[in-house]
Amino acid sequence: MRAMELHITGDPAADQLLTDDAFALLTGMLLDQQVTMESAFAGPEKIRARIGSIDPAAVAAYEPQAFIEVFKERPAVHRFPGSMAGRVQALAETVQHDWDGDATQIWTKGAPDGPEVLRRLQALPGFGEQKAKIFLALLGKQRGLEAPGWRGAAGHYGQEDAFLSVADIVSPESLVKVRASKQAAKAAAKAAKG
Repeated sequence: MRAMELHITGDPAADQLLTDDAFALLTGMLLDQQVTMESAFAGPEKIRARIGSIDPAAVAAYEPQAFIEVFKERPAVHRFPGSMAGRVQALAETVQHDWDGDATQIWTKGAPDGPEVLRRLQALPGFGEQKAKIFLALLGKQRGLEAPGWRGAAGHYGQEDAFLSVADIVSPESLVKVRASKQAAKAAAKAAKG
């Protein structure tokens, strides 16, 4: 399967950057917490527009306090600029240092299988098990990843015709379905606590 154009943010420039740049996509996934998916995945384009690059070396080398200010500029990159700017720089440093500045090596170097890609993703700063599984599903469903066993490693996010995460957003209609499933999951979790 070849990689599809991504349509996550509703902003053509932001979506094009996600489609063209693996580190931008990885950064969007990192930012996807406590903000809407569209806002999180639009973040890399805001960073690129403000500092002139989304290259891991440029992001990692940016002066940390100045990078926080980049996050605070309106519209903000994230609602928690201090902590998330630090996480994005830590991710950039890891990609630069461990993967020669090329995020695609995380899922291509040495032809890894799905469980190995998942392990590599979970080793990244800010990527817990759930975030790593969602990103693995996104790679498999929309970016052409053919690593054996990726669907199983991604858990229920890897299922076909599931509308559980950003991995399943290919149209405005699928976005509505993903939102509905997320709201249902939140309601179920609240009811279970309650």
